[in-house]
Amino acid sequence: MPDNSAPLRVLAFAGSLRRNSYNRHLIDAATGSAPAGLSLTVHDSIADIPLFNEDLEADAAGGPDGVMRLRAAVAAADGVLIATPEYNQSLPGVLKNTLDWLSRNDAALGEVLSGKPVAIMGATPGRWGTRLAQSQLRHALAAVGALVMTSPQLYIAEAASALDTATNDFDDATRKRLHRFLEGFQSWIHQLRGERRP
Repeated sequence: MPDNSAPLRVLAFAGSLRRNSYNRHLIDAATGSAPAGLSLTVHDSIADIPLFNEDLEADAAGGPDGVMRLRAAVAAADGVLIATPEYNQSLPGVLKNTLDWLSRNDAALGEVLSGKPVAIMGATPGRWGTRLAQSQLRHALAAVGALVMTSPQLYIAEAASALDTATNDFDDATRKRLHRFLEGFQSWIHQLRGERRP
């Protein structure tokens, strides 16, 4: 039986390459909004993950360094938190590419997303809060066996009005929503592990 007194380790990353993206700021805000007992580690960027290519996988005995680092971090985490932008009513290609790499069966780690609790959220300057991107991301994650949290959900629409550009921090209302979302993820991981929250 897992020790439910130990903090849950959640790996968090954004599906964007832009340094100043809303979703990278949302991941940063999550680290300061997490409830007690939930420890977030931010994977800084997916920029070092190349386009999926089985030749690269074979040449590098499992994948390039950036892939292997992220794969090991996912394997070591109790859950994964992903913040996705929405581009042209779809999830970003770089994020789908990352999932394609992570879905591969690693000789030492296995399929690291299979059976892994995952929560998804997103921020956008538009009015729809990344609803379509999150729906497509949820579908892709389910296809690789991830256990995607269905509720609560978090959509940050018109993110420019919620983000203070001087501090690169979201407003109190958004942080409260983020905190409740992370509380839900924490409870859901415990539920999947057959534990009661400490």
